[in-house]
Amino acid sequence: MEQHLSNFVDIYNQLSDKNLNLLRSIYDDSIVFSDPLHKVEGIEDLTKYFENMYANVNSISFDIKEHYVIDDKGFLYWDMHFSHNKLNNRKSITVAGHSQLTFKGEKVINHRDYFDVGALLYRNIPLLGSVIKTLEKRAVS
Repeated sequence: MEQHLSNFVDIYNQLSDKNLNLLRSIYDDSIVFSDPLHKVEGIEDLTKYFENMYANVNSISFDIKEHYVIDDKGFLYWDMHFSHNKLNNRKSITVAGHSQLTFKGEKVINHRDYFDVGALLYRNIPLLGSVIKTLEKRAVS
């Protein structure tokens, strides 16, 4: 199982808008992918999700900090680095998160991401981000 997780990470690090066909080499056709903002079922819909993601970001990469394997499950702890035209004045944003992967043979059948939506989105939207940062400062004062 360790090798399957290593292969998953290797492919993920190669992904771009130019080679989304690689998704089929790591995900089962009936993949269920979910994160705090989306739920996607099936490899075709997952490919569309990735196409949309790459179309809306200037850059994106993942720095895998730790990984573990237990039975048919893989756990990845990562930092995502990305920039987006409408967030944080196009400056890079870093969000920590982790993924729980369930393997069926060599491929992932279930992928669930966990991360702070505020760190990803809300704090980086013009005006709303300023309000949230002000509220956070008051909460710890």
